[in-house]
Amino acid sequence: MLQTILAKMTIMAADASTTVNVDFSGVATPIVEMLNKILAPLIMIVGALGAIWCVLLGVKLAKADEPQEREKAKMALKNAITGYLLIFILVVVLRLTIGPLYTWMQANKTTLTTGVSFAQTMMARFF
Repeated sequence: MLQTILAKMTIMAADASTTVNVDFSGVATPIVEMLNKILAPLIMIVGALGAIWCVLLGVKLAKADEPQEREKAKMALKNAITGYLLIFILVVVLRLTIGPLYTWMQANKTTLTTGVSFAQTMMARFF
């Protein structure tokens, strides 16, 4: 009985199979344009905020009287510098890779086949 059900599912899946060309340029183009417009000001804003925050933490470190406060301020300054460097590096990497990724996506437009391949995959996995 199970074999009959599987055979009927395969026939139904074969009848429902379709091929769809997928083109993401309509979705990707506005996103890429928006990111290109935002990234330059974002780098400047992150740099300015990082500099201001580090100066404030430096003043806090200079004003610290007790060794425990001093160590706490030193750790906060080190964490702030590390965090802002990481954010800056990630924004720069995003800016450098978005163009090649978009070009790669346009060059590798996909054709998806639905129905048969999904049904066959599911049957092979569970039966």
